[in-house]
Formats: sequence, structure tokens, C-alpha cells
Amino acid sequence: MNHPFTAETYLFEPAHPNSDALQVIYGFPNTYSVGITSLGYQLVWATLARRRDVAVSRLFTDVHEPLPRHPELVGFSLSWELDYANLLALLEQLNIPIWQRDRHEGHPLIFGGGPVLTANPEPFADFFDVILLGDAEPLLEPFLTTVAHERSAPRQTQLHRLAQVPGLYVPSLYTVTYTSPSGDINGIEPTQPSVPRVVQKQVHRGHTLAASTVVTPLAAWESIYMVEVVRSCPELCRFCLASYLTLPFRTPSIETLIPAIERGLAVTDRIGLLGASVTQHPEFVALMDYLSQPQFAQVRLSIASVRTNTVTEALAQLLSQRGTHSLTIAIETGSARLRHVINKKLETEEILAAATHAQAGGLRALKFYGMVGLPTETTADVEATVALFQTLKKTAPRLRFTLGCSTFVPKAQTPFQWYGVQPLAEKRLKFLKKELGKLGVEFRPESYNDSLIQALLSRGDRRLAPLLERVRHYGTSLGSYRRSFKELQGQLPELDDYIWADWPQDKVLPWQHLQSGLPANTLAKHAAVALQVS
Repeated sequence: MNHPFTAETYLFEPAHPNSDALQVIYGFPNTYSVGITSLGYQLVWATLARRRDVAVSRLFTDVHEPLPRHPELVGFSLSWELDYANLLALLEQLNIPIWQRDRHEGHPLIFGGGPVLTANPEPFADFFDVILLGDAEPLLEPFLTTVAHERSAPRQTQLHRLAQVPGLYVPSLYTVTYTSPSGDINGIEPTQPSVPRVVQKQVHRGHTLAASTVVTPLAAWESIYMVEVVRSCPELCRFCLASYLTLPFRTPSIETLIPAIERGLAVTDRIGLLGASVTQHPEFVALMDYLSQPQFAQVRLSIASVRTNTVTEALAQLLSQRGTHSLTIAIETGSARLRHVINKKLETEEILAAATHAQAGGLRALKFYGMVGLPTETTADVEATVALFQTLKKTAPRLRFTLGCSTFVPKAQTPFQWYGVQPLAEKRLKFLKKELGKLGVEFRPESYNDSLIQALLSRGDRRLAPLLERVRHYGTSLGSYRRSFKELQGQLPELDDYIWADWPQDKVLPWQHLQSGLPANTLAKHAAVALQVS
């Protein structure tokens, strides 16, 4: 099946592989339109395709390029936890055992990367031979070089050699012990003295960030060319995986951003500026001045979520002129107290000013990201969110307001990793839906049950792998997880222990041997500061 690939426009020159090139399949465990819209997936695929010592074929759930009969490497980019079921199905389609322990010399090495695996790979560890922790840019070269050098060695020798490379995590070379089959983790130790006790995330420190390597009308964002303007976020909201996992905050200079944008404008008129906090680029105003020039009048410009206090009338006017009718702002909560707890450096006056500027600049709508169930949240905090929207409606009466609202999920590598999900969160989602509906505010809640599953996978350990393998045959509802926990009772902790329980800070965490963010003692200090605020 090749038809989606014929619509692609490349922004790089693929190499012609050598006759003895490594045979690689690089997959995304979702549909083509979703996978090809992932900038991280594009970056890795193009890096592989540029090498003469690699012959790479792409694989999605609905389409693939011609695949090698005997691949040596099969890799996946995992951006969403629940895509693991698709990943296992793709392995089975390739006639590769899903369990690492069942693979032998004739099977390819299965590697993975992406934010899910960098944060906490342990629930999925038994499915992978190698996991790449951190940014792709510094990891791929040593990974591929080592694989090529050891390609004729026995499988165990290959894995041992790969474990010596910084940032490459080989799960089978670590033993996890427990106080009991359903008890806490007792320890995580390498199986051999030569295997590192702690695997350190690798960080890209170059002067450029990622940009699209392919543009296609079949992407989820049609014909968009994406440019990464910032990586990480300087704000460090205490729940935020995107901030803590991708530290340090990095920005390319405008001298590299403008040529990157110009490459995209040569093939499309739709530009997307990506990053957790795009408007905090130190030269953002200069970038907007560049894009305001008359020759770009037909360009459609999209900007990822922006920091509230950077929304000016001039920015709103430019976006309105460039085909954008709304802006998205993460406020998390209408409660000033709770924003201080989570380290959201944002005052209510700034939110109201952003709405005023958006309306004056000609935008039609503002979309907000919110959250319920944050640590220390009270009923009064949720009521404050309703009160904020009452004020917003009076402040900018011509704007349409939308609140997309999720439930707090404890994420590994963040200061709130020790907090469980609040059971009251579901009731608070229903409260907001009712009260905001009265105000004419569109409310888009994320599924509470899906958040519970995310929490399970975010805080999970290796004992979850057999459960995950069962669940995919039952369906992906929360009921399927409950059924599997019941069937495996006594072989792993209770569902409640993973999702709702607050964990003591001296607990051995499933990812204790993986340094993918700040050290645990630093995260604990950040959490302590949050409690002082409350």
C-alpha cells in the first residue's frame, strides 16, 4: 500500500542506501495521518533516510512502505500511552514476538523512543530490546553506529554493547525485586557490573531545533509545515511533564528560524510554530515582525499554546490576518491560590487582559486549557473557574470561549508524581459542564476514565506488562483494566495503589534507575514549596 506517500513533498534529500545497509522498519503505532503529523517522528525518519548505511521503511497501522523481509531493527515512536496496543499488533503483523524474552538470533532488535518511553518506560519495558531516553538528535548516531559495528555479534552481546552507550536503556539487563508479588518495589539493579546503574537522558544542545521534513495534504493538520520555536518551558508548572521532561529550555536564534520557515514557505502556505511556550522565545517579537511583511499576506499561521501575558493586540491582529481565528491559552484553573500551588505564574488580571487584546485584535474566540483534581484543590477553587468565565464574558463579550478540561494525572519525573488522582475530579468535571453551560461557554472535558488509565500507565511498573497484553484483547475501557486486575490478583498491586494512592517520597519509584528529568530530591523540594503555598 503506497498511495498516501505519493502526496508527500520532501524537504530533504533521501540517500540511496548501500548494498549492505542496515535494514530498518520505523513505525508509528497509529494511522498515517496522525503519525506523519508528529514532528518527532518526521525528525527520526528523515535522519535515518539521509544515511547511506540505513535502508528505512515506514510503518503505520493503516499503511506502510515496502518492508524488508529480514529487518535488523524495528523502531517505534510512542507519543501516547494508549497506542501501546497498536504497537503490539504491528509486531504480530511482522511475525515478531511481542515479548523481548521470546526473541532469538533471527529476530530484529526492537527499539523505541518518544515522550512516553522517556518519562516512564517500565510498563512497556518487556516489549522492547532497547529504549532511547531523551532527544533523538544526540542518540541516533551512536545507536546506529553501535548496531552496525555489532551486527554480526550474538544478540546478547549486541544488547550489552548498546547498554554502554549513554542514553540507551536495555531493560533486560536490569532486575527488579519486590517486597512481595503485589508489594512495593524493593530495588532495581543491573544484572552485570559493566551495565550502568543509572541511565541518563540525552539532551540536544545544538543551535537549531526540529522542522518538518515532509509536507502532505493527508496529515492531520493538512499541508502544514511545522517549526519548533522552543523546546521545554521555563515556567515549570509542577504537574507538567512537557516542562520537566524536556529540560533545559532551549531556543534557536532567529537567524536559524527564519531560513527554516522560508524552506517551508517554498512548498506550502501553512506554517505552524510549535513549542510548549512559543511566545517566550526571546526574539518572538522580531519573528512576528518578519511574518507581518506584505509578501506573507496569504500565509496561514498557527501557533501552539501561548503564555497568557504575551497575548498583545498586535499578535492577535497578525494571527487574525493570517487566517487564525482563535488562540489557545493554558490557565489550568480560575483559582489564583491554586495557580500559585502549581507554579502557574499567572494573575487573573493577565487573563482578562489577554481576552481584551484578543478581541481588539480581531480574533473571534479564545480556547483555554484547564484541569480539575490538582493537589490541594477545593470546591472553592473550582467555583473560582466559573467566576473567572463570568468576568471574561463581561470583559470581552464578542469572543466565544471554550474550556478544554482534563483531570490531573500524576506524571513521572514531575514534582507531583507522588500524588494520586483525586476521586472528586469526576464530579467536578460535571459541575463545570453544568455551570459553564449556563454562561454559554463551550466545555470540552477529557474522559475521566481515560485519565485514570493514563495515571496507571504513567506510574506503572513492569508487572503491568502481562495486564496490558490481556487488556488489548478485552478492549481499552476502564472496565477491561478492572477485569484484568481481578484476573491477576496477587501478582501485582491493586489498581487503587497505582491510580489514587498518594505515595511516600521514600518509595522506590519504577523509574528510579532512569534519570530523565531533575533528581528525585529536587522534585521533592519543588513539591514541598507547593504545599507551603497552600
